[in-house]
Amino acid sequence: MEEDTKPLLVPVGGDESNYGIMNIQFNPEDFKCKRPFHVEPTNIVSVNDDMQRVTDEASAMNKRIHYYSRLASPADRALIAPDHVLPAPDDIYVYSPLGTAFKVDSCTDGYGKNSSIVTIFMIWNTMMGTSILSIPWGIKQAGFTSGIILILLMGILTLYCCYRVVKSRKTIPLIDTSNWEFPDVCKYYFGSFGQWSSLFFSMVSLVGAMVVYWVLMSNFLFNTGKFIYNFVHDINVTDIVPGTNGSNKVICPSAASRHPPQNKSVMFSSGNNTGFELFQEWWNKSQTVPFYLIAVLLPLLNLKSPSFFAKFNVLGTVSVFYLVFLVTIKAAHLGIHLEYNWFTENDFFVPEFRILFPQLTGVLTLAFFIHNCVITLLQNNRNQENNVRDLSVAYFLVGLTYMYVGVIIFASFPSPPLSKECIEQNFLDNFPSDDIMSFVARIFLLFQMMTVYPLLGYLARVQLLRQFFGNAYPSVFHVLVLNVAIVGAGVAMARFYPNIGGIIRYSGATCGLAFVFVYPSLIYVISLHRAGQLTWPALIIHIFIILLGLANLIAQFLL
Repeated sequence: MEEDTKPLLVPVGGDESNYGIMNIQFNPEDFKCKRPFHVEPTNIVSVNDDMQRVTDEASAMNKRIHYYSRLASPADRALIAPDHVLPAPDDIYVYSPLGTAFKVDSCTDGYGKNSSIVTIFMIWNTMMGTSILSIPWGIKQAGFTSGIILILLMGILTLYCCYRVVKSRKTIPLIDTSNWEFPDVCKYYFGSFGQWSSLFFSMVSLVGAMVVYWVLMSNFLFNTGKFIYNFVHDINVTDIVPGTNGSNKVICPSAASRHPPQNKSVMFSSGNNTGFELFQEWWNKSQTVPFYLIAVLLPLLNLKSPSFFAKFNVLGTVSVFYLVFLVTIKAAHLGIHLEYNWFTENDFFVPEFRILFPQLTGVLTLAFFIHNCVITLLQNNRNQENNVRDLSVAYFLVGLTYMYVGVIIFASFPSPPLSKECIEQNFLDNFPSDDIMSFVARIFLLFQMMTVYPLLGYLARVQLLRQFFGNAYPSVFHVLVLNVAIVGAGVAMARFYPNIGGIIRYSGATCGLAFVFVYPSLIYVISLHRAGQLTWPALIIHIFIILLGLANLIAQFLL
């Protein structure tokens, strides 16, 4: 009789969403780990090359699992199916958000087996993005001294807010939140408003990143094509912009003005230059090249699973290391060019403190943004008690990388003869298209962005279409309409507003307002109030953080 009264569904803490794609290592004998998920054979990653990746028995078992999942509310994630309906260990797979399935191997008490070093490196690699190209420009906008101070302060502030995100699940009593993400916490505290607002701001960050990628890919493709054309046709080209002389040439594409660079060139040759003029007409950075990318990237966005492109994520790490190497070599040849003018500006140097400093804080908000996925990354850490330490170390390394690149580029920029105002929103634009090291950097970044772009599009599709239609791929028409809209936004920005610094600071300040400043602080204050532990200092400090985020967003539109 006692066995008959035993519930079919047993609440435990964990499901397949606990485990990230970087570490799928669980023990099939552990009851908590047995969560099968059947997918098509073409989407399964396995150690062998057999075509039959999932058996018919496993597929049937999957239908039974779905039956049990219908017995409880979808929001009740603490329920798992009984042990007797689970397939054999050889048929257990874990489904990842990138559309692939990984075979279960071993377990470590329900957590991942990543060491602290691996966890720190994963966070560093995830945070390092296109913002690194705009850090020198941001320091120029804020002033050298204030730029360094702001990088330190924004790093500390965003780290604290990220710490509040990591601890937010523990503020919810009497509910198993071990498999919750931060949007789930927002939904718990703010209801449907928290759910939809977190979706909106998450889409802002994703679409903003995709727009920045399109602008940069247009830039890199333009300069790469220009370099190859000139090399193949043995053409000597000189950019019609101010610049330094010598083998380590630095140019000022915007000619110390506020207008975006056009990278126009003139050919010095005794032959007929008609072919070169025709090339310039059809190979234009803002008028033609952004449209050429559509033919390559739009079909890739419509793929059901972009898991193939996830294999190239290592290119992001290689690109960052190469940028650090490039910056070091360039600085060694150019030397240091600094002059301290605290509040006055001259022809070659900018003041140490400038009123335009919020433009740097907007860029840094996105540069330090990892708050929407930090819980997933830390969940794979072998030693959960080290999460705060590892997160702090990762933030320190990210801030150190930004500081190094930004300070070295700013300090080594040759002033005179060029003004510091010439530092571009993408610092690679300060090197001519025929610069070999910059050419290699652009090739790396172009290929890396073309592989990451479909992944970002897939994440945007999953979040938006699944929320509205309950399916990440409701039809080809739905997916095509969404992708055309996203690509259209990228093309429009590359055509009419190719300023990555502006796009980064606007999108960073917008999504950062919710995920970095407002939600973590509000959730912490509400939890303290419900527990009867709220004090005036805690309330004032966190209201101040929220006001900082709001001021950061407003300032982007005023400066």
